[in-house]
Amino acid sequence: MAKNNSLKSTAVVFGAIAFGWLAIELAFKPWLDKARAAMDKSDPSRDPDDDDDAADQTSEPGKSQVDVDPPEKIP
Repeated sequence: MAKNNSLKSTAVVFGAIAFGWLAIELAFKPWLDKARAAMDKSDPSRDPDDDDDAADQTSEPGKSQVDVDPPEKIP
């Protein structure tokens, strides 16, 4: 009898997990679709950290863009 109860409990737990997953998928569908589309468009072989453009933004090595071009102060 205890084995039967454990099987029922297991089935209820898996059902609850499946229902929760489905509820989240339906609730966040627009955002999940956009995120999945963006991942499909992305190029996995390109690493944005390796781009040379980011290194060329500052005119002085060792200084951040804020150090080179400080923001203007508004009176």
